[in-house]
Amino acid sequence: MATTSTTGSTLLQPLSNAVQLPIDQVNFVVCQLFALLAAVWFRTYLHSSKTSSFIRHVVATLLGLYLAFFCFGWYALHFLVQSGISYCIMIIAGVESMHHPMMIITQKITSLAYEIHDGMFRKDEELTPSQRGLAVRRMPSLLEYVSYTCNFMGILAGPLCSYKDYIAFIEGRASHMAQSGENGKEEQHGKAEPSPNAAVTEKLLVCGLSLLFHLTISSMLPVEYNIDEHFQATASWPTKATYLYVSLLAARPKYYFAWTLADAINNAAGFGFRGYDKNGVARWDLISNLRIQQIEMSTSFKMFLDNWNIQTALWLKRVCYERATFSPTVQTFFLSAIWHGVYPGYYLTFLTGVLMTLAARAVRNNFRHYFVEPPQLKLFYDIITWAATQITISYTVVPFVLLSINPSFTFYRSWYYCLHICSILVLLLLPVKKSPRKKNTEENAQPSWAKKFDERENSLGQNSFSMMNNVCNQNQDTGSRHSALTQ
Repeated sequence: MATTSTTGSTLLQPLSNAVQLPIDQVNFVVCQLFALLAAVWFRTYLHSSKTSSFIRHVVATLLGLYLAFFCFGWYALHFLVQSGISYCIMIIAGVESMHHPMMIITQKITSLAYEIHDGMFRKDEELTPSQRGLAVRRMPSLLEYVSYTCNFMGILAGPLCSYKDYIAFIEGRASHMAQSGENGKEEQHGKAEPSPNAAVTEKLLVCGLSLLFHLTISSMLPVEYNIDEHFQATASWPTKATYLYVSLLAARPKYYFAWTLADAINNAAGFGFRGYDKNGVARWDLISNLRIQQIEMSTSFKMFLDNWNIQTALWLKRVCYERATFSPTVQTFFLSAIWHGVYPGYYLTFLTGVLMTLAARAVRNNFRHYFVEPPQLKLFYDIITWAATQITISYTVVPFVLLSINPSFTFYRSWYYCLHICSILVLLLLPVKKSPRKKNTEENAQPSWAKKFDERENSLGQNSFSMMNNVCNQNQDTGSRHSALTQ
């Protein structure tokens, strides 16, 4: 029988017993499916052209709170208390100081705090183009604030979105804006509001395949087997490397399922439209969290990180990297570790991630230009770098999955800390190209995730790196909300 340990509703306990899954997993999936249906209803019957923003805010908030209480019971009060305290701070404290205490709250609250700080305290010339585009120029009302933080589309699994994007969606302005230019301004276009049906259908198909893979294959390839004594003693190095890659590959579909379903729910409600591509096709990836094909075919640390947990990457960039006065990469990894929780494995992963990121950047800067031509040489380079990237990523995140310090060190000892040692040697022996850190830095001075999203935000006019912390959860709250899917 599946476990009944939950603070949320036990109404679905018979279903939990029937499918042999924990009740909190069942509650999460059923509530997300309910949210998907509610999103279709919301877009159809509470469209901005049919009802007021007030009604849309109220309904989105009440549905969100209902789902939270259904899944987590009285634990949901913790989220409300955090949000309430934060709103009181925003009202009572001066805008010049409000951004500092917000770092202890959730992604949306910290993002909004900085956006208000940028819009109501800092001068425009002090802001980057992306900060200027996101700046909030007036204090949100209580209803707007609660709707943004607790709406039914994102309360269980996100993804993070900017306050301005959400308000534009509620007020019916999102589908009439084409984001372009480097000045952060919005340009009107005359096309009718696009339908999200095709995008939602495609994402639900991805969800189904990911869930099927997770339920049938993932359990057969546990990450913990990498530290099995018999396996360590008898397996050859090629076997160890192959199983390391395959076991971490098998661990990813649960994140593909949770994040893609969350994206589909928002799209079904009409949120997530990002304009049209050069062929006139509607793009529904404003708040998408990952790009699966690019992740699995990554030929560099940069490419993997740029396409994994994108919205959390943007959050880290906006609230930490862009504002850090020294060692922004280290500070951002450290913030990410603290934000995820207290497990030692998190910190070990992020410390390793800093080392791997710096080493990968150094190798890329020093060698990649030798393999651009001819095509055959570049193909060879891509194959080698794909294999190296996948093994390095897997090696780095094992402690995040194992959580505890002793199993994590057992794994690294079995590999003789070889990638740590190689990374240190790379940093000691290869020349590091440095450039001054400014708002618009050269590629070497700015991490790939920061540079990439600067380009994306400038081209869109609105904020629409992926740090290694992202290799596991959308955020601490999201992790607790779908714990069974991410354990």
